[in-house]
Amino acid sequence: MTTTTAYHPRPIDPVALKQLRDTDDAGRPCAPYTDSEGGDPLRCCLRPVAPGEHVALVSYAPLRRWAADTGATPGAYDEQGPVFIHAEDCEGPDPDGEGYPFARPGALRTLRRYSAEGRIVGGRLFEIPEDATAGFDAALAEAFADPEVALVHVRAVEYGCFHFEVRRP
Repeated sequence: MTTTTAYHPRPIDPVALKQLRDTDDAGRPCAPYTDSEGGDPLRCCLRPVAPGEHVALVSYAPLRRWAADTGATPGAYDEQGPVFIHAEDCEGPDPDGEGYPFARPGALRTLRRYSAEGRIVGGRLFEIPEDATAGFDAALAEAFADPEVALVHVRAVEYGCFHFEVRRP
């Protein structure tokens, strides 16, 4: 089974996390809580919540934040949605971590493609195969084969929530 990824899944940027831990992208104050069950996907460190961790569910606008850094103007494609983050600073993703995060075989994802202007230029429904890394590598290679694609957002189909971003290598 392949474990080294061809593309780099990006967590939420530490500067954005600091802001989200105060006020989220919908303008609401952060409301931390202790998760007794665990399992939800943390976007700060790209792993599931462990039972007993102090987390927050915040509204996050990934395309808006990327556009602010790049000068893109996504217009109506700017959207926000719920994501789980640690309520306090964390170490981020494991630097020795392998594979893509939240890659449970059989789960459905959408890979939404965006241009450098922040416009949607395509998308794909993706069922994670047994060899999740090879499957993601192939789906992302397909996306980036289009020279217009600047970044890809990977989202859950069930809830539509943002999982991680991959930028053009």
